[in-house]
Amino acid sequence: MRVRGLLVLVGAFAPLPAQAEVIAASDSGFVSHHEAEVAAAPDEAWAAMLRPAGWWSPAHSYSGDAVNFSIEAAAGGCFCEAIPDGGGSVEHMRVVYVDPRVRTLRLSGALGPLQAEALGGALTMTVEPAGTGARIVWDYVIGGYARGSIAALAAPVDTVVGEQLARLAASLGGPRSSGGERGF
Repeated sequence: MRVRGLLVLVGAFAPLPAQAEVIAASDSGFVSHHEAEVAAAPDEAWAAMLRPAGWWSPAHSYSGDAVNFSIEAAAGGCFCEAIPDGGGSVEHMRVVYVDPRVRTLRLSGALGPLQAEALGGALTMTVEPAGTGARIVWDYVIGGYARGSIAALAAPVDTVVGEQLARLAASLGGPRSSGGERGF
């Protein structure tokens, strides 16, 4: 991994407006919850969610370009990033469950700098009808052992994951007001 990629992943946890909620955090793990409502139809939101090249932030990549991201939406499939200038690649997470009928995708793995620790994670991503549009819900659960405080990682990881969902919502025409419910 290039030094630039490491610096981007470790140091780029810039604060964003409150967009989600860390539901729980302790020395053994944390849970992050994010929601966004969009005007797009649920099937359109589902299809877009499976194409991270269209919404992932290049600031949180090893290659510096979101076009290098892909999700193979099948059990055992890879949420991967190609590193074209050196012929490398990164497995960010592994698909463990996908059901297009209920628009649910579950990925297993630890994102970014969490990969360097003995941490596991489960990111469950769902798209459901909401009025004339869709609600996208992401729950990311992290647990295991780290050389530092896992609880201290909750807020920065929550921010980065929230940024990705905000970018997905923006790619679908932007978030819409959800009448006071949690969301973007």
